[in-house]
This record gives sequence, structure tokens and C-alpha cells, in this order.
Amino acid sequence: MPLSSDIQGEGHYYNPTFMKESATPIIGRIHSIESFGTVDGPGIRFLAFMQGCPMRCLFCHNPDTWDMKAPVKYEWTPEQLLEETLKYRNFIKTGGVTCTGGEPLMQAAFVEEYFRLCKQEGIHTALDTSGVILNDAVRRLLEVTDLVLLDIKTVDDALHQKLTAHTRTHNHQMMEYLQSMGKPVWIRHVVTPGINDDDEHLLAVARYVSQYSVVERVDILPYHVMGEYKYEPLGLEYPLKGTPALSAEKKKHALELFQSILSCKVV
Repeated sequence: MPLSSDIQGEGHYYNPTFMKESATPIIGRIHSIESFGTVDGPGIRFLAFMQGCPMRCLFCHNPDTWDMKAPVKYEWTPEQLLEETLKYRNFIKTGGVTCTGGEPLMQAAFVEEYFRLCKQEGIHTALDTSGVILNDAVRRLLEVTDLVLLDIKTVDDALHQKLTAHTRTHNHQMMEYLQSMGKPVWIRHVVTPGINDDDEHLLAVARYVSQYSVVERVDILPYHVMGEYKYEPLGLEYPLKGTPALSAEKKKHALELFQSILSCKVV
């Protein structure tokens, strides 16, 4: 079956079943859930970690979410995920729900329907994504998304390819599209020692972000090694073995650089 031009040419192939509307019921493949998230959007949030990701980020701490066909804990309809979510309604009433991953855009039709149900219940919806896919299914999903947490790995095209095994094209297209629709965005930027922690890189990212009025906040995420243990059981070699976690001093310096350029909140 020929692939859509929206998702070709990046070295990975996607199962169209998860990329477009399918026969009812839609089944989502969910790696795990968390009922009391505090760092993936405003307030206390219910998190669904969707299975499947086309990117291969060197600093990824969830490699167990990459394989779309890997065994998962939950195979649910959007209604079943909502039912689970509503068990925690009193906790998340001033927060909401966040779909993360993995890459939730791999299952855009499922997440769209889940978000639609959440909004009918008055629940705030947030999407944590790398922006690696932008097609009609994703555009429909964005219509029922209140906030996008967009990962920007780098604005250096060559480094982006090295870091993720993908070009930066779709990430930039996603940022442009979010600006065009006036969608609120929080930027997330992982800072890794020896890779993207130099002043030139940090200032370039800050200047890029400063062009977009929809950006409400930037999160500087220090590289850590907490996910390294997951690689060996999967038969994978950890690509950044020996790279130290980002120091508190380095994070403080990165914050100061971003704050010198941006008027939005930087944390």
C-alpha cells in the first residue's frame, strides 16, 4: 500500500491503521498510564503513554515505547480510557489529561476521539509530541487539543538528523501550523552535555522560539540517565553511555540564556 506523502521519506514506515480513521471501535495501544502527573501540562493530570514512536532520539528514556507491535498493558477503546480517567476526576479537575508516549501522533484517530470525549466532560486536553507527523488525522486531533507540548530537539538540521534519525522538517511545519491556528504551545527542550548545551545552540533555539506568539512557556529539561537501564533488556546499546547528567549549574545557565531572549515563562 503506498504511503501518504505526509509520512514518507524519514527512514521509518507507519501502519496506516493507526494514522487514520478506522472501523468502529478504534482500539488504542497504551504502554502505561499515570494518575497523578505534575510535569506534563498545567495542574494535576492523568497521563496516557501511547505505544509507538518513529523517532530514535539518542537521549530517549522510554525505548520500550518505540515498537508499535510490542506487548502493551492496555488495549482500550477511547471510551474505556475515558472511563479510567473519570475515576480520578476530583484530582484532575484543575488540571486535565495529557497523551504522551511514545509518539501519540502515531495513533492520532484514537487520541482525537479520546480528547473529544474528555472535552464533552469539561476536561482540559494536552498533547505531548515531537511533531514528527502532520497529516489530516493529526490536524483533526489538534482541533480538540487545548495545549500542545512540542519537543524541539534542536534547530540545527544536521544535528537533528543525528539526534533523532529524522529531519527537522516536520517539527518546523508543526510549529508553523500551530502558530497559524493560534494553538497554545509549551516548548520542551532537552539539554544534553557535549551535544546541545553550548551557548550558540541554546541562543539559536531561543531566537527561533521567540518568533512564535503562541508559545506560552518553555521547559528546559536537563538530560538524565534514568532510562539507561531499559536498553539492555531490549537488546539495544545505550547510545549516550558515559554522558553525564546535566548539572544544576548548566541548567541555570541555559535558563538565563533563554530568559534573555524570551518574554514568556521559562522553567
